[in-house]
Amino acid sequence: MSPRTTGILLMVTAMVFFTLLDAIAKHLVQSLPPAVAVFGRYTVAFLLSLAIILRKGGPRLMATGHPWLQAFRGVLLMVSTILNFVAIMHLQLAQTAAIFFTIPLWVCALSVPILGERVGLRRWLAVAVGFCGVLLIMRPGTESFHWAMLLSLTASLCGAIYNIVTRKVGSRDRAETSLFYVGMVGAAAAAVPLPFVWQTPQGLQWLLLALIGLAGTIGHFMLIQAHRLAPASALAPFMYTQIVWMILVGYIFFGDVPDLWTLVGAAIVVASGLLLFAGEARGGRMREVPAPAD
Repeated sequence: MSPRTTGILLMVTAMVFFTLLDAIAKHLVQSLPPAVAVFGRYTVAFLLSLAIILRKGGPRLMATGHPWLQAFRGVLLMVSTILNFVAIMHLQLAQTAAIFFTIPLWVCALSVPILGERVGLRRWLAVAVGFCGVLLIMRPGTESFHWAMLLSLTASLCGAIYNIVTRKVGSRDRAETSLFYVGMVGAAAAAVPLPFVWQTPQGLQWLLLALIGLAGTIGHFMLIQAHRLAPASALAPFMYTQIVWMILVGYIFFGDVPDLWTLVGAAIVVASGLLLFAGEARGGRMREVPAPAD
């Protein structure tokens, strides 16, 4: 099997793990406060990343050239996760996934003021059309609109800023180092509200908390490996396989069936994202696929 094919398979499998994370979280937050679930997710991620660090290089891999940016990344990802966990309490997995796929659109728009990149008319049109797709999914002003959709959209914005900051730290820090700081800072930040909302998990809930941490860490590690084996332009389309898994899991385990407007809006968001990826690949700007902020 070629490295390119292996990278694509890793990307698809990573999307399965991210779907598993959201599905378990949706079940957990029906009986546990979202803050407790987020704390469990990042505590397990921190312990796993620490084990990877100690195995691969020890304390030298904990050294970072961007301590404040790494801390900022960790807070951004934690905030994105808790917003997403609250959103999936009220929305279908397919809805949150479709809205979350605006991350590449946000990255493109924010790369102008933050990174000083130039964005041509075609890319701006793709961004505009993509957000029109989001409006179809959310349908503000109708009975189908739910306030949690705004949380999901804000989570995607945080995820986009997280990806942009990741570009900055990636120039000096290894992927394992970044994974370690995301887990450590995320766990510390998630612990802040715990005294006010703490509820002790019972029985199977402990296992499910461990599983969401495991699924998130494995998913992100697979993304790292995928980018080492295949170009971002080859990996990008396969990021959107997550919407298929989300629809299937939502139907099988929660009985959710997305309506036509959600499917049409999701298709528009996906098409816009693919157009952006294609343009960045042609222009040589595409270094990596934006990671889901879970």
